[in-house]
Amino acid sequence: MYLQELKPYPNSKKKRKRIGRGLGSGHGVTATRGTKGQKARSGGAKSPFFEGGQNPLYLRVPSKGFTNIFKKEYHIVKLEDLNIFDNHTVVTPDLLNKVGLIKYKDKLDKEIKILGNGELNKTLEIHAHKITKKALKKLEKTNSKFLKLPPLKNKFKKTKKTQKIQKTAT
Repeated sequence: MYLQELKPYPNSKKKRKRIGRGLGSGHGVTATRGTKGQKARSGGAKSPFFEGGQNPLYLRVPSKGFTNIFKKEYHIVKLEDLNIFDNHTVVTPDLLNKVGLIKYKDKLDKEIKILGNGELNKTLEIHAHKITKKALKKLEKTNSKFLKLPPLKNKFKKTKKTQKIQKTAT
């Protein structure tokens, strides 16, 4: 085999389709665009976001974010704030409300979360829904106890969407 004997594989070299180069080429006159219509005109291509005249997605979606209906909100209590209680006190949501660390009227509306900010100098028994790992380690150092409360039932805001979701789930 010599270099001058090398040939390309059959049908691997194909001529480029030359559009709009006269009648003899077979692709002249309409230049493979068909006859008339929007697509036959120059600049007649629709954008990829065109939805046939209906209000497109980029106009239907709100421009400044949205409200997450499943967002969880908590009453946040820092460990350093719990130093106001005496030793061996049982810290409940009602007691936290009475002291003013959290605020709610008749019924607890959000779950309580204990954060590990600051140091705890007292031994307490804390009743809350959630606690951070850092706060739990600091509680163990002071021989304090943590009791997890059951989650609240009405976590989500009632909207038409959530009502539909709840109906389909049942």
